[in-house]
Amino acid sequence: MAKIRKRGKSYQIDYFDPTGKRVRRSFKKRKDAEAELGKRVSLIAEDRYLEVKKESKVTFDELAEKYIENFRHQRSFDRSKRFFINTLMDRFKGRMLSTITYYECESFRTERQNTLTKAGKLRTASTINKEVNTLRHMLKKGVSWGMMERSPFERGETLHLKENNGRLRYLSEEEIETLLHECPLYLRDIVEVDLLTGMRRGELLSLKWPQIAGGFIYLHETKTDEARQIPVMGDLEAILKRIKRRHWSKGLITEFVFCDDQGKPFSEVKRSFASALKRAGITDFRFHDLRHTFASHYVMRGGSIRGLQKILGHKDISMTMRYSHLSKEFTREEIRVMNGLTRACAG
Repeated sequence: MAKIRKRGKSYQIDYFDPTGKRVRRSFKKRKDAEAELGKRVSLIAEDRYLEVKKESKVTFDELAEKYIENFRHQRSFDRSKRFFINTLMDRFKGRMLSTITYYECESFRTERQNTLTKAGKLRTASTINKEVNTLRHMLKKGVSWGMMERSPFERGETLHLKENNGRLRYLSEEEIETLLHECPLYLRDIVEVDLLTGMRRGELLSLKWPQIAGGFIYLHETKTDEARQIPVMGDLEAILKRIKRRHWSKGLITEFVFCDDQGKPFSEVKRSFASALKRAGITDFRFHDLRHTFASHYVMRGGSIRGLQKILGHKDISMTMRYSHLSKEFTREEIRVMNGLTRACAG
């Protein structure tokens, strides 16, 4: 008879499969043990237990093929996920899913920590977490699709590395002037608009003229999947008009704001941006830091934290709060709550 018994701090399921083999497996939580035992008892009752066991003899290659088929339409797939899957294929190609252990998943993470990039640098915790999260999601879908019985990640911790999200590098006004001077014209347009909007790189490079209307930039496809609007006025309005006039003068018919002389959008500006930084003598700076630069100068010039949250599209205001120390007005508002504390003691 199938049963659950408590063993120390864990809960053990105990039953006999259709071949008469006794099966025992432990779980950290009772609800997980109950759910798993219920599933297995149902499979035995439906005479599908051995069928599922056969289905679990699937290779990682088959899972990867099905995963790509189902998720290749994600916006981030070509930018990142396909590279993560290629890395995982190098490690688990040809392996039966049922033989991949939690120890191997942890070993994969350790290997990535100790393997240098092509540039000879250590990988960031953020990159490694994304690779491990892709592996976790693939194996989870493998369970959902009936390709394996249980993900090895269910047997241990998340393997999530602590990320350094405290980095806040932004350009001074002098550095901004120097950088813009070193940018070729097409790159200067991109950098200036980013410095005045705080848009993410993908949002910026895919920006189309129909998205700019009625004094706003309308962003629909965002990282958080929540639409947002950015006001267009002053310097930003002048720059966009300048770009449009240049398109007209070249006879360009294109819906993209940032494009080459054939009207095709720029897919990447990483190399040209790095060259401009080098000429400007600016170090320890990435394209994404233009977004930090916008946010930092926004609050230093008196912009509100709530307003910044809306412009940047942060779901959680805690992400925006890391700029609050740059705002004198925010500090004044925070300390104002202490008014009246000592009046009762005055005398």
